[in-house]
Amino acid sequence: MYFRHIDAATALAGAAGSSPDLSRREFLKLTTLAGSGLTLGILLPGCGAGPGSPAGLGPPLSMPFVRIDPDNTVTVICKHLEAGQGVWTGLPAIVAEELDASWEQMRVESAPAEVPPYGNLAFGGKIQATGGSTAVANSWQQLREAGATARAMLVAAAAEQWKVPAGEVTVSAGVVAHAASGRKASLGELSRSAARQPVPTGVKLKDPGAFRIIGQEKLPRLDARAKSTGTQQYAIDVRLPGMMTAVVMRPPRFGGKVQSFDASKAKAVPGVVDVVAIPRGVAVVGRDLWSAKKGREALSVTWDEPAAEKRGTAELMKEYRAMAGSKDAVTVVARGDADAALGHAAHRVEGEFEFPYLAHAPMEPLTAVCRLTPEKCEIWAGCQFQTIDQGNAAAAVGLPPAQVSINTLAAGGTFGRRANPESDYIAEVACIAKATGGAYPVRLIWTREDDITGGRYRPLNYHRLSAGIGRDGKVAWRQRVVGQSIIGDTAFAGMMKNGVDPTAVGGSAAEQYELDHAHVSWSRARAGVPVLWWRSVENTHMAYSKEVIIDELAEAAGQDPVAFRLSLLTKNPRAAAVLKLVADKAGWDEPFARRKGRGRGVALQESFGSVVAQVAEVTVTGDRIAVDRVVCAVDCGTAVTPDVVRAQMQSGIGYGLSAALMGRITLTDGHVDQSNFHQYLVLRMSDMPRQIEVHIVPSTNAPSGVGEPGTPPIAPAVANAVRAATGVKLRTLPFDLAAARRAHA
Repeated sequence: MYFRHIDAATALAGAAGSSPDLSRREFLKLTTLAGSGLTLGILLPGCGAGPGSPAGLGPPLSMPFVRIDPDNTVTVICKHLEAGQGVWTGLPAIVAEELDASWEQMRVESAPAEVPPYGNLAFGGKIQATGGSTAVANSWQQLREAGATARAMLVAAAAEQWKVPAGEVTVSAGVVAHAASGRKASLGELSRSAARQPVPTGVKLKDPGAFRIIGQEKLPRLDARAKSTGTQQYAIDVRLPGMMTAVVMRPPRFGGKVQSFDASKAKAVPGVVDVVAIPRGVAVVGRDLWSAKKGREALSVTWDEPAAEKRGTAELMKEYRAMAGSKDAVTVVARGDADAALGHAAHRVEGEFEFPYLAHAPMEPLTAVCRLTPEKCEIWAGCQFQTIDQGNAAAAVGLPPAQVSINTLAAGGTFGRRANPESDYIAEVACIAKATGGAYPVRLIWTREDDITGGRYRPLNYHRLSAGIGRDGKVAWRQRVVGQSIIGDTAFAGMMKNGVDPTAVGGSAAEQYELDHAHVSWSRARAGVPVLWWRSVENTHMAYSKEVIIDELAEAAGQDPVAFRLSLLTKNPRAAAVLKLVADKAGWDEPFARRKGRGRGVALQESFGSVVAQVAEVTVTGDRIAVDRVVCAVDCGTAVTPDVVRAQMQSGIGYGLSAALMGRITLTDGHVDQSNFHQYLVLRMSDMPRQIEVHIVPSTNAPSGVGEPGTPPIAPAVANAVRAATGVKLRTLPFDLAAARRAHA
């Protein structure tokens, strides 16, 4: 996912109002430091002695990201959404390392929706958001300094109490000690006196060689017990006194609007308490989900559809193919003379690729709870986009953002779906609360059918590609991409440069390989189907066409696929090292047990600051593709929690393989054809590779992304393996081997 820097005044206005106890001077100081990533040593209101503190000791040590309580627990205030990607373990691990705490005393809780303290530094610190695989990367230095600062204050407190030099005080596994005097204390015992210490600046951070928690294999996840026992709270679990449940009847075609509706039959359904119009449809409110759903089934709505999208995906793809042959395009990359080089190429390959719309389909459907009073709007949800959700909810209810509180709960998956500029499900629940006069708290639930048919898909895309190798060995590349813009008509349009949407065409061969001649262009398609970033965004389709054509080019030149790629990576030693590692671990140079229908393929992609290479081994039986083994190598900088890194690579492989083998959203006359998992097929356990190996490149560099980079290489690696086994080229996703055979014939 990608975001531009939103207007600073808007962001800071929300932050100022959300922390009323901050003085103007404190706020300005906090704002200034936040802009340079140094909020870590600023104590929030409440730190230090207060008139109501026990025995005048004051409250325990508390900073924006760390709180140490007298019960000896250390709580990390997490500004990022936990959606299964492991940030509730990775971020506490960073703090625990520099604090020298024991892992058993670590806790985690979600931060309030407040900028600048909790702004994502990868997005300029101006919005609080989780995305782009940035959670650990943007928090790395910030949380190291927070942990080291807290440690220094604890040491200073112990030295003051024990009247010993601070340099003689040590901290290990949550115990503060002075060896010469034999004195010891827990972090909790020192928390109140530590809170009165001056906040140090320029704290010294650990040498990576001294890490004992960061990089620890099999570090227990802090959320594992709650999730495995069913006690983890999600939005669907929230229960408030008098709360009602709502569902929404939305237009059957994207772009449609309510013309009129008859609620009489819906209101006659037992348990239905309200039927109200909202901007995106008609909401039915019931005492429970069943009542609300039955009421929606009885609702009669007439739709206004002159502006609705009425084309199907077949018509759209036909238009895309025509656009690929037109001159109406913007240049993304221009290097050398691709046309001339291709005209004289000794070896040349071409391809046309089609990619479908894809739903995110997280296991927890979109759910949010809203409680509204004249003075305050409270939201409970698995928010991925806190600052923007706060602003959109405020606009929906007519309150300033400062009067909207966001309670971020764990999310049962998202893959980018919860981070949309309109905050659709958050805005909807706020609109329902407003329309019902705040008479009761409202829980909005999108059913699975609502989710599958509700849009915000990965865009439909078409690629036309030619590549060649000259007699001089130089590579030429020409590619036209046709697809919708994700950000073009949103508040993030400022990210576009020279008419190019980076979320549509990033990660091309011209960016990742040393090509002497390259021309990449993009034609922006217009369609009424709502689109959004989908796990690894443009890298899913860009990596596919790139790695498939690179493989075919290697074959045309009679070169080994790994060796050919390495010849194009002489200036990228990091990517070359990852490719060499995966080849070594997969036994690429060893004899492969080739028999009818067996093959293996390789693919490489750099995204979100990380490099991932994968080798897939497949068996093709008739028209069925079985992925037997996947070997994955990843360079993600410092692997804070290696077990989580491996899990995310495995997850990315499964998610990408699901899309490659069966994922597809289609439309007929503007209506979405799929409604649930019986039509929008996803990978089952029986379809997963029998063996997945993940190898992490050792590194002391700052961490980079892991939530998304595992997804892009798997589809092209499998496609290359299928071609090696059968000679069939897979150009359309999801894979249809029978259709591909016919095209190949």
